Amino acid sequence: MTTFLPLAEKALRRETPTRDELLGVLSSADDDLMDLVAAAFRVRSRYFERRVKLNYLVNVKSGLCPEDCFYCSQRLGSEAEIVRYTWLKPDQTREAVSHGVRAGASRVCLVASGRGPTDRDVERLAPAIEDIRTEHPGVEVCACLGLLSEGQADRLRQAGVDAYNHNLNTSRERYADICTTHEFADRVDTVTRAKHAGLSPCSGLIAGMRESDGDLVDALFALRELEPDSVPVNFLMPFEGTPLEGTWELTPQRCLRILAATRFVFPDVEVRLAGGREIHLRSLQPLALHIANSIFLGDYLTSEGQAGRADVEMIEDAGFTVQGAGEPTLPRERHDLLRTRQRGAGTALPPNA
Repeated sequence: MTTFLPLAEKALRRETPTRDELLGVLSSADDDLMDLVAAAFRVRSRYFERRVKLNYLVNVKSGLCPEDCFYCSQRLGSEAEIVRYTWLKPDQTREAVSHGVRAGASRVCLVASGRGPTDRDVERLAPAIEDIRTEHPGVEVCACLGLLSEGQADRLRQAGVDAYNHNLNTSRERYADICTTHEFADRVDTVTRAKHAGLSPCSGLIAGMRESDGDLVDALFALRELEPDSVPVNFLMPFEGTPLEGTWELTPQRCLRILAATRFVFPDVEVRLAGGREIHLRSLQPLALHIANSIFLGDYLTSEGQAGRADVEMIEDAGFTVQGAGEPTLPRERHDLLRTRQRGAGTALPPNA
């Protein structure tokens, strides 16, 4: 019997687990699974109580992507039978957003396929963003438009965007195995640009792409270096017509172990249960809520998800509550961490070393 309480205690002190500790979580036995979930729940409940944040995706531009990300149904050369269209008009975007907000979402995520936006694309999206902020005060707006160029993050911030999502997806060492048209460093650069512009950084991973436990740990540590405010954990949806079709490596138990490892690395950060949860976690989705404090509501970019009402019922049945618009996601303790140095060099007090 493995005990995970020391990991929970470290996380409660905001101490990062070691590589070996995380590898132990990922390789732990199914017989120890409930102990692992209970340990992760201690951390989740300490910082986020029983709140679940609902996020809603709006695909403002679907398919037609020149990149070759092997996991993506919108990739160059994809034969997946998805809906393809160019940019939605502002009124279409607002209408799509309204469905998610009415269903309880406190964050809407505007996503566009492609390598990255042109300056004209950013300007094209700005009116819709401004209208969303006017019509739905308190609702956060997240953009996910691909690789950002100089000045684009600042313009998005000026238009009213709160956060920017760009996932690292896997480890640096393995990135060339899942994409050849851009590099891992390009993704790190975009998250950094967003953060420097004052956008809340959102970056996560995709599990189930034939990676090793070591790759998952490396990805988590790489994400940790970026200090994101939210970490989406996606589980591969192996669409037919993509290079990873037929890749079914995940079990519900493994998904829970991956989520727990993520929570231990990010104790006080929003951990989001993202794409693929329905098909890989299945009946264990409510158990995952004891680890993750955020989910995507309803459908995804090119695939159908669980009905929004079913998501809300699942949350309520599991004994959790939906976080309302305007409620802070990050725990208040996080906002107390910034303080001026009053010890060490230049003072009469010994350094904190």
